[in-house]
Amino acid sequence: MSVRVRFLVDAEASPGLLSRLLMPYAKRDLIPDRMWSHRSGDMVHVEIAMDAMPQEVVHVVEGNLRQVIGVQSVTQLRPSALQRIA
Repeated sequence: MSVRVRFLVDAEASPGLLSRLLMPYAKRDLIPDRMWSHRSGDMVHVEIAMDAMPQEVVHVVEGNLRQVIGVQSVTQLRPSALQRIA
């Protein structure tokens, strides 16, 4: 079963940050549908979204994102009615 999920990440700006944020996806052979980033001073705001992420790895990827050096916060967003994709 898959779910639509977006992660909003706030982290300290550093070289290699974006590739480190994508590593949890790459290790699981997942390709995000969208990724957006914006630097604001010493901070980077990143959104990584998937329209169909396997439900059983959502919490694992979130935990991996939280462990990336420099990450200040991770927010998981899903549609109010979890949209399941067959």
